[in-house]
Amino acid sequence: MSKPSTLRRSLLALASAATLTTGLFGSTGAMAQETPVKFQLDWRFEGPASLFLTPVSKGYFKAEKLDVTVDAGNGSGGTVTRVASGTYDMGFADLAALMEFLANNPTVPNKPVAVMMVYNNTPAAVLALKKSGIAKPADLTGRKLGAPVFDAGRKAWPIFAKANGVGAVTWTGMDPSLRETMLVRGDIDAITGFSFTSLLNLEARGVKSEDIVVLPYPQFGVKLYGNAIIVGETFLKKNPEAVKAFLRAFTKGMKDVIADPTAAIATVKARDGIINEALELRRLKLTLDATVLTPDARAEGFGDVKGPRLSLMASQVSDAFGTKERVKPEAVWNGSYLPSAAERAIFPKK
Repeated sequence: MSKPSTLRRSLLALASAATLTTGLFGSTGAMAQETPVKFQLDWRFEGPASLFLTPVSKGYFKAEKLDVTVDAGNGSGGTVTRVASGTYDMGFADLAALMEFLANNPTVPNKPVAVMMVYNNTPAAVLALKKSGIAKPADLTGRKLGAPVFDAGRKAWPIFAKANGVGAVTWTGMDPSLRETMLVRGDIDAITGFSFTSLLNLEARGVKSEDIVVLPYPQFGVKLYGNAIIVGETFLKKNPEAVKAFLRAFTKGMKDVIADPTAAIATVKARDGIINEALELRRLKLTLDATVLTPDARAEGFGDVKGPRLSLMASQVSDAFGTKERVKPEAVWNGSYLPSAAERAIFPKK
């Protein structure tokens, strides 16, 4: 048999090389097709973190060709700043914190924008002990209130006070870890905080639930939106389909969390082995009831916002937070990446 021609030998070599390359790097090529997404929560790995850890655990992000990493946060303000800096591509943060940041930094590059509303109602609340004699907002006039200076409820206090005719109060600042302790000790008369966090923290300090007064902002005329999924402008422009895919996978995970909160907490336990599962399950259920499975959310549709309500919140935040510029609703919200209304039908049938 004659030897292969030089051309044929070259073609055979190329074919062999292509086969070898496919064999060695085929899986890597598939991985390269996944879009990496760095995501930061607003807080620690507690019950609500399961909203994002569930779609990770169940492979919903992977199915959308996304490689999502979820990190803990230390407050909405920090999350907004880190998304704006590009340290994180996306995050979970209080809409009021996003409004404040954009109004105070109108020329910042890589502006973050909210693309899906998760907490349709703010979880901010005033909490007091019954023995203080505080039973309604008017009882807060002249009292000593406490909260960290960056607390969402404290920053929005002027809105709550105006809506309920509350007079002057005296504020005390502290580290978040001391808020409930100072209330129990009697150093202050009431606190502001997320209802599902402060309530459980007070119980952990030996206070019975029946001895705690909770005044949720939404039940007393303050219809602020709560936490939303945010994304940096640069990432959004470069990866619009990835953002849509992220929201689809997240919504699918939300349905699972609502259907089986206990299984959802297992995803948090897998991430942080020292959590108290029973406590975090209760925190998750309180969160869902107070912010997600609400009449307002059902009326507006999960994930979406209503223009008039968003505009009112923008005006209220501008006044209460004393921002450098007025908050522009159109700069804060972009709902064009949301899944269809049918896909976002997460609410259990009544």
